[in-house]
Amino acid sequence: MAFRLPVVAEPEMPAGTDVSSTGRLPRWLKRPIPKSNSNHLTDSLMEEYGLETVCDNAKCPNRMECYSQQTATFMVLGNVCTRPCGFCAVSRGRPPAAPAVDEPDRIAKAAERLGLKHVVITSVTRDDLPDGGADHFHNCVIAVRERTGATTEVLTPDFVHCKEALARVIEAKPTVFNHNMETVPRLYRRVRGPKSDYAWTLEMMRQVKRYDAEVKTKSGLMLGLGEERGELLDALSDLREHDVDFLTLGQYLQPGEKYLPVVRYVPPEEFDELADIAKSMGFKKVASGPFVRSSYHARDMAETE
Repeated sequence: MAFRLPVVAEPEMPAGTDVSSTGRLPRWLKRPIPKSNSNHLTDSLMEEYGLETVCDNAKCPNRMECYSQQTATFMVLGNVCTRPCGFCAVSRGRPPAAPAVDEPDRIAKAAERLGLKHVVITSVTRDDLPDGGADHFHNCVIAVRERTGATTEVLTPDFVHCKEALARVIEAKPTVFNHNMETVPRLYRRVRGPKSDYAWTLEMMRQVKRYDAEVKTKSGLMLGLGEERGELLDALSDLREHDVDFLTLGQYLQPGEKYLPVVRYVPPEEFDELADIAKSMGFKKVASGPFVRSSYHARDMAETE
């Protein structure tokens, strides 16, 4: 199904905003390039083990910073997604192959080489698989923990066509289960595609706790897609009502012309304000800022009680 992107004006910025030299971005969205060579080492290690990262595939703005610190978010189950989300730069289409049975071991070896203490594993959505890739997630978590002793975080698809498969992921006892809400209900289908289900996103988070109350739950939203303040606060309230522990809020940045446009650039001070509001709602940990992404500094959040 093809998406017809809405025609919008230039993204909204607060009056008097200092912009970049191109005039296209506010200054707060420009960042220095890390000087460390560790980003090249991380990149080479991913290539050596034949691994994908969401950092590369999703064109994450934090890629160079994370790579320079010798960390990355591993992306399993290939690099072709079966969902046409309007915001995501990951390739979409029909995945060419079944899950690689040795991928969990390769991830564990790479995590060991990098010296990671907290390992984040995500994936493309694989609606073509009967279990949506749940068993593969399970195997990845077990392999990483057995080889490295690291804490683990899974950032999964919604398993909307195989809801019972969620149990298999939780059987592996990841430290953190993450699934991103991404946006408010009014924009859900436009942003996440026609197969998305806001109610199931919430219920899935509650179901994780039913399977294993010790697993921390986490979700995140992108801001600047046209959401209203009241809608956003209602969505955060919904997450808390479903016992979500951790929250991330970040600025949506359009990865290319064919993707959803940015409606508004949210200033840093507003992110700070939203963080305070979210903490007052009862989230145990909140990361909120223009460059925050769901796995950005994930270890710091996972270690917080």
